[in-house]
Amino acid sequence: MFKLSSRFVALVALIPFAVAQQAEWDQCGGIGWTGGTTCVSGTVCTVMNSYYSQCLPGTAAPPPPTSPPTSTPTAPSGGAPPSSATALNTIAKSKGKLYFGSATDNPELTDTAYTTILDDNTMFGQITPGNSMKWDATEPEQGVFTWTGADQIANLAETNGQLLRGHNCVWYSQLPSWVSSSGFTAAQLTSVIQTHCGTLVGRYKGQVYSWDVVNEPFNDDGTWRSDVFYNTLNTEYVSIALNAARTADPNAKLYINDYNIEGPSAKTTSMQNLVKSLKAANVPLDGIGLQGHFIVGELPSGIEDNLRAFTALGVEVAFTELDIRMTLPSTAALLAQQSTDYETVVSACAAVEGCVGVTIWDYTDKYSWVPATFPGQGAACPWDQNLQRKPAFQGIINGWNS
Repeated sequence: MFKLSSRFVALVALIPFAVAQQAEWDQCGGIGWTGGTTCVSGTVCTVMNSYYSQCLPGTAAPPPPTSPPTSTPTAPSGGAPPSSATALNTIAKSKGKLYFGSATDNPELTDTAYTTILDDNTMFGQITPGNSMKWDATEPEQGVFTWTGADQIANLAETNGQLLRGHNCVWYSQLPSWVSSSGFTAAQLTSVIQTHCGTLVGRYKGQVYSWDVVNEPFNDDGTWRSDVFYNTLNTEYVSIALNAARTADPNAKLYINDYNIEGPSAKTTSMQNLVKSLKAANVPLDGIGLQGHFIVGELPSGIEDNLRAFTALGVEVAFTELDIRMTLPSTAALLAQQSTDYETVVSACAAVEGCVGVTIWDYTDKYSWVPATFPGQGAACPWDQNLQRKPAFQGIINGWNS
């Protein structure tokens, strides 16, 4: 009979432990974590926050406890609701804001682990439909409106007691070809915009807090974007859409929404000039949405001052699509910087009275738009692929409490 050496027996005994060890940069602990809690040789299970510990380069050390102390809130993926100390919407409202919210989209609403977090109105007091209220989704053929997806989001917000932001009426992208390639005259396109915006906004009258009536009208250099609306109606399409929306729902806040206007720039100046001209012409406009699609470590300077510059023109402001992406793979340094960046953005809103809220562009990397749009980049959201909170979550809390 073959006799195993004592050295081989010892090696076999160690195999399960080696298999269970987490690789460098992997998660190794935190509230709600059910995976491995030891790291491969040469790395340390390091606490990033109560909900996320990561295997970082270093010498071996005992992993942090996975059971929270009695004063620490429950796991984000289930169990009792989070305490007010970590419920992001509750914190935002305590600072005088209307909401902290998240975008969502219809396909992920079948994911019960995802919706368990989304449906908590102490965490998210507002939701925005990512796609189901856009033109191609609501009026794919002229005069033929479809509401299945949009109604699902609207009903979800109502059921959860959450505010709803409508997104959007007029945008150069995701247009059906009957609009973008129509050859409409100015009079015809005016009627098309009035019908679409009026019908869309009117359907959800009384349900929607604010509408992104016009989305992304400017190029980054501050010139007007060339599209079917501008090419046919010049700048008048903006006032046509805003007036149609106001007629359809006199109480909804009407926004113009764009990216790369979060700090001083040519594009920001053009948006400010547009606000001034619309106000001078008595065109209804209540707010400017600053999308906030950022890159880790590359935030523009002067965000808070820029918010104040907009509110001085007589409009409210909100961060409407906040996410902060990084080049993958994520590292401890990138996650720490991302947390700092989220804190910077949120603290700017907290400091400006006319900033009414912050919406993240879906709360989890699992459903982020970033990887499909920017190859090699991602990890842009405060929750990871496994619906676990990242250091950015604490950054948001720090921002509200700054």
